[in-house]
Amino acid sequence: MSLKGKTAIITGSNSGIGLGVARELARAGADVVLNSFTDRDEDHALAAEIGREFGVTGRYIKADMSKGEECRALIEQAGACDILVNNAGIQHVEPIDTFPAATWDRIIAINLSSAFHTTATALPLMRKAGWGRIVNIASAHGLTASPFKSAYVAAKHGVVGFTKVTALETAEEPITANAICPGYVLTPLVEAQIPDQMKVHNMDRETVIREVMLTRQPSKQFATVEQLGGTAVFLCSEAAAQITGTTISVDGGWTAL
Repeated sequence: MSLKGKTAIITGSNSGIGLGVARELARAGADVVLNSFTDRDEDHALAAEIGREFGVTGRYIKADMSKGEECRALIEQAGACDILVNNAGIQHVEPIDTFPAATWDRIIAINLSSAFHTTATALPLMRKAGWGRIVNIASAHGLTASPFKSAYVAAKHGVVGFTKVTALETAEEPITANAICPGYVLTPLVEAQIPDQMKVHNMDRETVIREVMLTRQPSKQFATVEQLGGTAVFLCSEAAAQITGTTISVDGGWTAL
């Protein structure tokens, strides 16, 4: 399908899942706005490179997703938002009783509250354009839980709930809101962890992936950023016009357990 003429804003998109989603949306013809909290030459160059590769407009806008006013300014500065992908997120692993309060607040702000601020600002633009797609990148942890990830699990469950509310408030309009729930995804950050895990567990690469990193993912394979991007493109298509308020798991069977 073609998304030509549509503008897609993807938060947290200068690497990893966000970048993969941005590339697939651009491949489908959408103009893309990349985002992160940095403002480096390479950030702007990356957006321009995607634009050249796929024949679309690629822009980069700095905004700190921990700050509500910057979340809203991102949408306003972009000037148009037909497709909003709320992807920005961080993680911290620690027991509840020692979990730093400031870290809790930051995870909730970036992983959950940012989606509220961007959505609230984007909806009027979508209504004016007469079309909109909101794709929230949640997690398998938006549907289940793991110990020591209290803030992340709470935030991702919140994203799923917020997605449902957004869908209900736009149900009679040509706007949809859905959440993608990835399991473990092979990003550069995850790839960099594999050698250390091999040393810690004295295992070869394949064994440490299957037995340690993907112990909860029945397929024993990582999802890819391209697969997540393809799922986002599908949710933006006419075929998905009546899919709203739901979750799509890309988790190798994790949440089927």
